[in-house]
Amino acid sequence: VSFPRDLDVTRPECQAWDSTTGDYTDEVYPAADGDKLNATYALGGPKCLVKVIQKMSGLRIGHFVGIDFAGFESMVDEVGGVDVCTTQPLIDDELGTILPTTGEQRVDGRTALNYVRARKVEAEGTGDYGRIKRQQVFLSSLLRSVLSNRVLFDPGKLNGFVTAFTRDTFVENVKTADLLTLGKSLRGVDAGAVTFLTVPTAGTTYYGNEIPRTDDIDAIFRAVIDDQPLPGEQRAPETSPTPEDTRAVATTPQIALDPTAVSVQVSNGSEIGGLAATTAESLAAYGFQIVGTGNADTTTTGPTVVRYGPGSIAEAATVASTLPGAVLEETTSLGGIVEVVLGSADTGTVTAPTPVGETLPTFDTAVAGAPTDVALPSDLTVTNAADATCM
Repeated sequence: VSFPRDLDVTRPECQAWDSTTGDYTDEVYPAADGDKLNATYALGGPKCLVKVIQKMSGLRIGHFVGIDFAGFESMVDEVGGVDVCTTQPLIDDELGTILPTTGEQRVDGRTALNYVRARKVEAEGTGDYGRIKRQQVFLSSLLRSVLSNRVLFDPGKLNGFVTAFTRDTFVENVKTADLLTLGKSLRGVDAGAVTFLTVPTAGTTYYGNEIPRTDDIDAIFRAVIDDQPLPGEQRAPETSPTPEDTRAVATTPQIALDPTAVSVQVSNGSEIGGLAATTAESLAAYGFQIVGTGNADTTTTGPTVVRYGPGSIAEAATVASTLPGAVLEETTSLGGIVEVVLGSADTGTVTAPTPVGETLPTFDTAVAGAPTDVALPSDLTVTNAADATCM
């Protein structure tokens, strides 16, 4: 989801951030109405920006990655360049001629950087929105390149890609291992299942800020949170599991895996403070790879639910074998990561996992109810990652 840099926002009270050093200072900026989104970042850094986006989206954001120009160039060069296509030469009033010829062409890191930076292109009219569209088209092509040349499936290539990405980035609560896990989780994703969109606005204020259409933005993020298809998204049709399907999942024998090969997110859906941290610590002691902890989106009054993506039931069952009373739930919103959602009925007990290679016990399954469809605005600016149309 792209946010225009001039989006009109209310900035919360924020600790000052020094962009040169990447450190926070002792100065505190008071809250302010009518601020630009990019000013929020410039003054208060990632922490302040995350506060604003969390409030606007309703999403819980636990990690932040910022990439600088050198890191962007390295990332593109690491995959051997990225293909872009233009119907007319791309000329920027500040950067000069970026693409002198039309048609499809492969660009290196330096040219790619100017391609996504340019915002004074006379032919595009609106600088910010033209640039956002180009950035979405570029990221779509980059995703297709990463998927097609098997970067995600080749440990050497994936490590090289992540290393190039992290060499010139600044992060909060992100380790290299987290990015490797994220990359691996994308292995089963088709480009058509990835949609880029821009939050809609309704003109500008008298001081030049873009006015957010808050009701439409709420609808967009409700659809995201409920994993509902977005405009232009191409995903395989899903079928709801029948009782027979559910029983088959619950009774199919699974073999316990090595905990060090299982990545786990622990989310606290109970009202017990600190339960996610203590549970994560206990799981880590048995070798499970903890990728993060935090609060669940909603409170869970029942037992702990171990959620997993298609093809990861053995990983989920291995985790569930440590959590007395846990139930399993399959979801399409997780890749190779297993999420433990701690319920209010959880006692906080973590036992030793089933030994590697032994048959795991069977577990009850929780089938999530279908969320209510959200009515999305019809005029969203959307880019599907599978669309290679020349622009």
